[in-house]
Amino acid sequence: MSNQSGVLKHQQYSWHSRFEEGIGTNPEELIAAAHAGCVSMKLSFVLGAAGFTPDNIDTKCTVTIENGTITESHLEIHAHVPGMDAAKFAECAEEAKKECPVSKALNVNITLEASLK
Repeated sequence: MSNQSGVLKHQQYSWHSRFEEGIGTNPEELIAAAHAGCVSMKLSFVLGAAGFTPDNIDTKCTVTIENGTITESHLEIHAHVPGMDAAKFAECAEEAKKECPVSKALNVNITLEASLK
């Protein structure tokens, strides 16, 4: 599998990389990476609009697959945002979760844990 940007160039993509211990990527991993990246970008935008500049945003996404269907996307966001309190950060993270394009495209339960470092 390859993509236009070349980030993925002749990457293995198979049954073994999906459900066993094979080398390569799989659809769930790619969706999780896209979701984590999209939420991070949206959160940076939301924080900027609120007057804050993050030093760091670290987002992890884990997708759950049950009976051949992706049923959940769980986001864990840890960020360092100078001058921001936890309540305002939680509000901004929730907005980013709801408004990022990947969240809008997914028809699954999306959960969020967000904390300041």
